[in-house]
Amino acid sequence: MNRLATARRLVVKVGSALLVDPAGAVQSAWLGGLAADLAAARARGTEVVVVTSGAVALGRGVLGLGRRALKLEEKQACAASGQIPLFRAWYEALGAVGLAAGQVLLTPDDTEERRRHLNARATLLTLLGFGAVPVINENDTVATAEIRFGDNDRLAARVAQMVSADTLVLLSDIDGLYTADPRKDPAAQHIAEVPEITPEILAMAGEAPPGYSSGGMVTKLAAARIAVAAGAAMAIAQGEGDRPLQRVLDQARCTWFLPAAEPLTQRKRWIAGHVKPAGRIAVDSGAARALARGASLLPAGIVAVEGNFHRGDLIEVADAQGKRLGIGLSAYGADAARLILGHHSRDIEAILGYRGRDEMIHRDDLVLDRAHTAEGR
Repeated sequence: MNRLATARRLVVKVGSALLVDPAGAVQSAWLGGLAADLAAARARGTEVVVVTSGAVALGRGVLGLGRRALKLEEKQACAASGQIPLFRAWYEALGAVGLAAGQVLLTPDDTEERRRHLNARATLLTLLGFGAVPVINENDTVATAEIRFGDNDRLAARVAQMVSADTLVLLSDIDGLYTADPRKDPAAQHIAEVPEITPEILAMAGEAPPGYSSGGMVTKLAAARIAVAAGAAMAIAQGEGDRPLQRVLDQARCTWFLPAAEPLTQRKRWIAGHVKPAGRIAVDSGAARALARGASLLPAGIVAVEGNFHRGDLIEVADAQGKRLGIGLSAYGADAARLILGHHSRDIEAILGYRGRDEMIHRDDLVLDRAHTAEGR
């Protein structure tokens, strides 16, 4: 059975290049076809959430800025102007098929700060409970270069995690993942299913396509890592042409990324979805093996500390060669971590002057990447 046909809660991401034509206008006929697909999904009993791009692209036309490069404040102005016609287009398209729409603007802090995450989740679930379709975009009008997703692929994956969706579809200008960039390599082969996101899979990502899109295969694979860690299957599918979701139902070629067999708890879903860790620590080979077997991370196994993070911040864990192993909540700030790295837990009090936790990251606060988890089996 097609995964899309059996989805309980579906998140669909739409890129600017699909929604906005080269002249800067909404492609209304295409959007109407997608709205019909969403209505069909609702008729099957699937709850639907949309993550949409397009505000900056539409705002260019509203403000008469053409296709020239924009400064950050100009992009924010375009987003402010473009959000109005963008949501109006979704409101009218969904209304035409009998669906109510609710606009939600998010920033990374709304998904990564725990209280705001829970508030946003409650709003989205309430909209779904009323039968509405949340239409989500990044709040570019207030986000800065340092505190923004910068692409809606990862935002869509974060939303899928937030609402506990079981399926995420990224509608793109390509029909999935290839062994190489098919625009440059005619011998590139399509990959229909990815059971595990390995370094070899990550190496297949190409450059972002030209035009309005700010993503590319790199951001789509980053989104896939978030989605599958949260227990959602994710598809990269061709969005161009009429009724793109119906074509996926009809077995059109796409790439499915498969989730882990065991879903994460809500707390670990939240941890796994972070896109901007505050720092990074490297561990020795012994600690890496222990983590793969399900152990907590102790200070004795740490060999390096990067960044200026604080106690309770999300940080990446890597091996001594720089390969990412996972992400977790740090029990110590960066300064303290640098003092206790390489030491036994029993020495922490003598070094710091107080008795903290024995673990740098407790196993309950740690989410390992699937490839490293598999190594421990």
